[in-house]
Amino acid sequence: MEPAGTLERGLAVLRALSAEPPRTRATDLVRATGLARSVVDRVVVTLLHLGHLRAEGRDLLLAPPLAELGTAYLTCSGLPRALGPHARRLADELDESVSLAVPDGDDVRFVAQFPRRRALSITFRVGDTLPAARCAAGLALRDPAAPWAEDDQLVEPGLVAVALPVRDPDGRAVCAASVVSHTSRHDVTGLREHALPRLRATVAAMEAALRKAALRKDSPVPRPAGAADSSRAADSPSTADSSRAVKAELGTAYLRSLARGLAVLVALGSAPGGLTLADAARATGLPRATVRRAVRSLEQQGYAAAEGTRFVLLPRVLELGYAHLSGLTFQQVVQPHLKDLVARVRASASVAVLSGDDVVYVARVPTAGIMSVDITVGTRLPAHATSMGRVLLAGLPEERLAQITPRPSTRRTVASPAAPAGAVRQAARDGYALADQELEEGVRSIAVPVRDRTGRTVAALNVATHAGRATPGDLVRDVLPALVEAASRIEADLRHVPAHP
Repeated sequence: MEPAGTLERGLAVLRALSAEPPRTRATDLVRATGLARSVVDRVVVTLLHLGHLRAEGRDLLLAPPLAELGTAYLTCSGLPRALGPHARRLADELDESVSLAVPDGDDVRFVAQFPRRRALSITFRVGDTLPAARCAAGLALRDPAAPWAEDDQLVEPGLVAVALPVRDPDGRAVCAASVVSHTSRHDVTGLREHALPRLRATVAAMEAALRKAALRKDSPVPRPAGAADSSRAADSPSTADSSRAVKAELGTAYLRSLARGLAVLVALGSAPGGLTLADAARATGLPRATVRRAVRSLEQQGYAAAEGTRFVLLPRVLELGYAHLSGLTFQQVVQPHLKDLVARVRASASVAVLSGDDVVYVARVPTAGIMSVDITVGTRLPAHATSMGRVLLAGLPEERLAQITPRPSTRRTVASPAAPAGAVRQAARDGYALADQELEEGVRSIAVPVRDRTGRTVAALNVATHAGRATPGDLVRDVLPALVEAASRIEADLRHVPAHP
């Protein structure tokens, strides 16, 4: 077994990868962490296997599954879930950006953001920090007895904010709610007059929500379904320790104790208010002694703390890449998967969303060749004549499909009034759609849906090629499996990061 410091070394590498600017190459990680190159390489192999990193050439990049660490803290704290709806409502009422921030050493760290999209917009991300002495949220937490706290361009010229502390049932200021604006809209006095009455009412509602959450938190933590008894955990398959085959395959390159330690971190965040050691052992299927060692390392690193018999995660967990990952756009999430798909099938791949009766391309990776399908991001095409459009229309009610007027594009376009609905119903049955030279002569494409965490189709993924290179049967046999796998990988990433098309 690797020594107890393996988890600490893995966390050091993750911090270096998450720094600004990030270290993306193994040599940079060695310099940033002071670890031996062999140790860094083993940590990287483990993180790549866990899906927390991806490699692009020599560069190592944070991958969306890493966000599960930050999500674990947010779940454990319970603050975004309890207070987020109130903060969102306040942002809508005031038409200003609203933030929730928690104390983290000499800083405050943002745990929820509800920005207003303007030319001059607030660009803080969940997980970002500001010096507590130089922002309204930090000042409110430093002096919670003050009637309010304000920031008159302390952080940045033009930025103004007013904040109040939010107290838990024990009277502790656990976070601060801030209303943030720009001097082009308000000076600090104007913002205070505009926002403070509603902010006070919202904070009162937030504190009432925390009292309700405290009652739920005090209830017993249920044993996870199918969890192994801790006395037999070493012989049982588990989330943390399903890697015996991986260890056998990768040998010493794979740090099993790092994977176990990160699994314990995630387990501590599986319920608001944290878990006991026994609960964490049951949740991971690991021996209690293994869990205790991991928790002790997390405490020493400032990522966890004891609260009575339970262990809770601390805001510092968010420094492990969450700010970067929470700021990813939908296009940034899908682009690596498009590149991989194109390399695999050697044909252009795209992602599109529905806009009215059209599809709009939001991401694309073309292939290089004498003849290629020439479409760019932003292109609009009639949905009924495209493979992606049919996949997207499959989620609409029949009466909506009846409103679509077919527009013939080629002699192959089926343009009867009932054609769109029939093609869409076929796509819904098959789980994919084909378009055979209906949009343009010589172009064939096949598409599958991309769904969000609720199962709703939010985008479509396709591969398009020249008709002379592949028959419809070729596309179904050779391309569809790769297309389905790529869509599944995109969906897995979207479950971890709040990116929307």
